[in-house]
Amino acid sequence: MSEFTLADLERIVATRAAASADESWTAKLVAAGQPKAAKKLGEEAVETVIAAIEGDRAALVSESADLLYHLMVVLKIGGVDLSDIMNELERRTGQSGIAEKASRTK
Repeated sequence: MSEFTLADLERIVATRAAASADESWTAKLVAAGQPKAAKKLGEEAVETVIAAIEGDRAALVSESADLLYHLMVVLKIGGVDLSDIMNELERRTGQSGIAEKASRTK
């Protein structure tokens, strides 16, 4: 069995986004637009933080999965490919976090 990746999730989100909103939660979320999808992403982020603070490993795993899924939906709606994010992460890892933060325009 091969390892499931974020690229796999990106492909699934893209496929489901093209389905009927009556048949797919992803399509329904995409049809509702970026404000709804981003709000849902924020809710999942808060739930992930709460699970981390509480030290609930099972909830942290579950909420993190929800968070990544909703992030992929927000990226899909925004027209941002996962490869764009990975390229940015690769660029940032070429220097220390302190230097990277100092290089950002405020």
